[in-house]
Amino acid sequence: MHGSGRVKIVDVAAAAGVSVTTVSHVISGRRPVSAATRARVEDAVHRLGYQADPSARGLRTQRTDTIGLVVPDITNPFNTELAAGIQEIAYAHDLLTVVCEAPMSGGPQLPAVLRQLTARRLDGIVLGRFGARRADLDLIAASGTRLVRLGTRIADGPGDVVRGAETEGMRALVEHLVGERGYRRVGFIGGEPGVEPGGERYEGYRQALAAAGHAVLPELTVWTGFTREGGRAGAARLLDAAQPPDAVVCANDLIAIGVLDVARQRGLAVPGNLAVAGYDDIDAASMVSPALTTVVNPAREIGRSAARLLIDRIAGDTGPAREVVLAHQVVLRGSA
Repeated sequence: MHGSGRVKIVDVAAAAGVSVTTVSHVISGRRPVSAATRARVEDAVHRLGYQADPSARGLRTQRTDTIGLVVPDITNPFNTELAAGIQEIAYAHDLLTVVCEAPMSGGPQLPAVLRQLTARRLDGIVLGRFGARRADLDLIAASGTRLVRLGTRIADGPGDVVRGAETEGMRALVEHLVGERGYRRVGFIGGEPGVEPGGERYEGYRQALAAAGHAVLPELTVWTGFTREGGRAGAARLLDAAQPPDAVVCANDLIAIGVLDVARQRGLAVPGNLAVAGYDDIDAASMVSPALTTVVNPAREIGRSAARLLIDRIAGDTGPAREVVLAHQVVLRGSA
């Protein structure tokens, strides 16, 4: 170690038995390195407590070594897991992650948040805030900031995309409720109208009912918000109908937990009087009573995949836009 006491890149190289250039490639992710070599370098980095000097590297590379994540609600457990997945990969590449909230309504709006992030010359942005206008996406592209969008389609705008199999997942869930459990009047509670992933999940609901020969009834579809409160409001409307549903599927688990609240208040047994199912499989889904039947939407892996795509772009990948689609999995628990 050098006399200053600060661990330098040459110390890491010596400890790992590789060149300084190889250490630089591992940390920056700019060049491919064998798994064995990468493991030796990462071990030396952690063992010696090496930290790169971001200001010095920024002067050399014109990079800030910072990426941003924009979500509509930082208190949503799905977004917490998403951020953890992004940070896990970003940290391994010596990148700082900045998380910003742009609510669907009220609070700082998306264009203002994006202007702040692009003005700071972030190396890339993961946009997990649904309902973005094309103008918002073009603002990012015009700034030269790399972009990964979550939950949308490649055709919807610039940048790479990571999403779950939203339509397929909800279709599989409703097919189970109708085909295997025998429910006849299945209601749907979505988030904000026209905002993904609610629309794609509704499409899966619609497809499953149509395939089973069931009518898609307008009175059994409610759009509220992607929150527990939205679930409570939606459940009240469905249960007050002249012919209430015998099962309710929800656009996310928070909505479904709100439905459980209302069922409990009204003395309805779940699933005896009303089956309830959600989507995402957040941690709370297995903690409520009864535990929630849901569809796994792997938030942490979505975050990891988004970070990897972004890091590839930061490293110089200029190939065509890429789309990563993660498989769904229905998880059967006590609520349906």
